[in-house]
Amino acid sequence: MNGKQRVIIDNVKPQVDCGKFPAKRVLGDVVKVEADIFCDGHDLLRAEILYKSPGTKDFKIAGMDQKINDRWQGSFNVSETGSYKFTIRAWVDHLKSWQRDLLRRIEAETVNDIDLQIGAEFIANMQSAYTDIPAADNRKLIDLHKLFTSSGKTEIKVEPVVLKELDALITKYPVRHDVSTYPRELLIDVERVKANFSSWYEAFPRSLGPDSKTHGTFVDCISFLPYIAEMGFDIWYLPPIHPIGLTKRKGKNNNVIAEDGEPGSPWAIGAETGGHKSILPELGSLDDFKKLMEKAKEYDIEIALDIAFQCSPDHPYIKGHPDWYRQRPDGTLQFAENPPKKYEDIYPINFETEDWENLWQELKSIFLYWIEAGVKIFRVDNPHTKSLAFWGWVISEIKKTNPETIFLAEAFTRPKVMYNLAKQGFTQSYTYFSWRNTKYELINYCEELVKTEVRDFFRPNFWPNTPDILPEYLQVTNRAGFIQRLALAATLSSNYGIYGPAFELMENKAIAPGKEEYLDSEKYELKHWDIDDKNSLRKIIARINLIRKENKALQNTHSLKFHEIDNEALICYSKASDDLSNIILVVVNLDPHYTHSGWLRFPLGEFELDPNSPFQVHDLLSGAYFLWYGERNYVEINPGIMPMHIFRIRRKVRSERDFDYFM
Repeated sequence: MNGKQRVIIDNVKPQVDCGKFPAKRVLGDVVKVEADIFCDGHDLLRAEILYKSPGTKDFKIAGMDQKINDRWQGSFNVSETGSYKFTIRAWVDHLKSWQRDLLRRIEAETVNDIDLQIGAEFIANMQSAYTDIPAADNRKLIDLHKLFTSSGKTEIKVEPVVLKELDALITKYPVRHDVSTYPRELLIDVERVKANFSSWYEAFPRSLGPDSKTHGTFVDCISFLPYIAEMGFDIWYLPPIHPIGLTKRKGKNNNVIAEDGEPGSPWAIGAETGGHKSILPELGSLDDFKKLMEKAKEYDIEIALDIAFQCSPDHPYIKGHPDWYRQRPDGTLQFAENPPKKYEDIYPINFETEDWENLWQELKSIFLYWIEAGVKIFRVDNPHTKSLAFWGWVISEIKKTNPETIFLAEAFTRPKVMYNLAKQGFTQSYTYFSWRNTKYELINYCEELVKTEVRDFFRPNFWPNTPDILPEYLQVTNRAGFIQRLALAATLSSNYGIYGPAFELMENKAIAPGKEEYLDSEKYELKHWDIDDKNSLRKIIARINLIRKENKALQNTHSLKFHEIDNEALICYSKASDDLSNIILVVVNLDPHYTHSGWLRFPLGEFELDPNSPFQVHDLLSGAYFLWYGERNYVEINPGIMPMHIFRIRRKVRSERDFDYFM
């Protein structure tokens, strides 16, 4: 302990669980750092961020400025993927404190030679602290020292030009004495841009054959790529592509007995032909899969694979490692169940096995196998039913050599478990969006994601539907309701996805009243989708995805702000790029049946808009332009035409030719 260190550094942000886990950012982000920094008395302080990029030893320095109530702020840019480290140091700036008091004495006309001689001592300290000061600056310091130690003519010594020169040197050459350093080096996990901005499309390859009786192949998938590209998605997520077990195979609508020829659930992984490192023969070969990935790149689409750590009774692991599963008293293995639901076609892995180290290594090798094949994005099935510590280990291990890998957690579970999975390293996560329908529910949930500490480590991915979830709202709504849910998912979150073609074809038949499962679910049978149906939502999906790609404001989630609007059926919110060059205002009618109107309040000052000048709003869906005045403006939405507005705010500017235009 150094009793001369008087500065306290506290409440540093971003920081996750006292530095136990990293905060998350993507390439090109500006990391904004804040801290409470203070000391006893009235001395002025100086503070700096020390940060270093992945694989480097030396810290770089970024300055910090004092804001309100001892809160300090600073920032640094991240330009590499991997783990950044940062901390904060601060100290009492005696020279700056002396300068402040000198200015006060000048104003009060009480300056004397002793005051200036004290300053000269501080200047000498500065010269001692820096041995490599450029000659020009060193000359200035020598001259100032002589001036302040000379006798008489005090008024000449404190002329504005002298003080200005002194201030510049104080700023340029800080003298660090008795420095306090925050006791932890905090982590920032920097990932590629797609970790923060992505549009996912889920479709079953086996349903892409020419009819509902012909099994689709990877060759059929290649033919399907233009359809996905036309809608503007950049990730195609494939459910498991591995061999499917025969023992206890599930039939149509989850029937416990499968008829001859029924394909079973892709999540019942493992058969005589192999397990998690094998491909279902009906889909094609590994070479066919690689051709699909290469062709997808031509459309700027990445292929994401499902990783489901569970095994059918026919999986090779069952014979080779029976101790990796729970055994019941009668000697049989425990199948998966979530009472009253039973999943007899799969065995869950027992993460409490005595052989856990070999188990972990084998599961890691599954990821590495597919990464070697070219896959960089994984959707992980039910990670909340596996060891949390395992995820922290395996994701860290993989990112050491493959930092570009993205992991999406399919975890619909308790909030603390979902958040811990994100802390353990999952890039993105499914959310409760599927069940948030009212204005109150949407605002409360989204503000939890963007206004609390959650924003630093949890990246939400909004899905209106999945093969497992047909929400009640979609069961009872109309075309406008489907569009509304699409718009909310795509504009509230920068990461979103749909399960198609079920979504764009507005499939909404449930297996039974009160159940949120599809009738004749694609999980248990081959389907044939009429993607050319004239009622398809494919065009509006394409339009919304294009708007997302053309507007930087929609490529982040953290800037989301909700705004007042005097109608409970209407929800209003905005997003903006960090530099406010791109501002998007969204108004959605949550009632898919009736026209609603209201007055919204858009706080112009928060977006650096002149409250005394008109500004233009451009509806990016209809193409219409409107001229608005002031903060309060009127909107009316007929869901039969379009259930939302997506406005781009165009600020008024003056050109060099002295006329106004909007940008």
